[in-house]
Amino acid sequence: MKKIFISSDHAGYNLKEQIKKNFSKKIKFHDLGTESSKKSVNYPFYAHKLCKKVSFSSKNMGILVCGSGMGMSMAANKHKKIRAAMCYSVKNTKLSRLHNNANVITLGSRLTKKNTAFKCIEAFINTKFEGGRHKKRVSKI
Repeated sequence: MKKIFISSDHAGYNLKEQIKKNFSKKIKFHDLGTESSKKSVNYPFYAHKLCKKVSFSSKNMGILVCGSGMGMSMAANKHKKIRAAMCYSVKNTKLSRLHNNANVITLGSRLTKKNTAFKCIEAFINTKFEGGRHKKRVSKI
């Protein structure tokens, strides 16, 4: 069974909470923090915490939210077995899954509108890896 982990820093906290609320009837998220937008925290801590959980099983997926999405993406991609994609549109989200077998999506709360973020998450969760010629390429990452 697929597990979906979610985490954010202080800048991404509000969008993280909106994501959980919007998908509450479809998805049981495993929330790894942070717990507030009021206290500044270091995003790498939350990225590393989530990636350790996601990398445990190929069925796991993760959602990371920070101000731009970039910091979380950089920190996440330091982990073996993690392919984090910074997503800003449904098209680039689908391609990250189809061609790159991304298992973590990163979103920028300051750059991505809430409804776009919701659509990206929907695409991320529902798009399957195409395999084929892409499998060989992904194995080289």
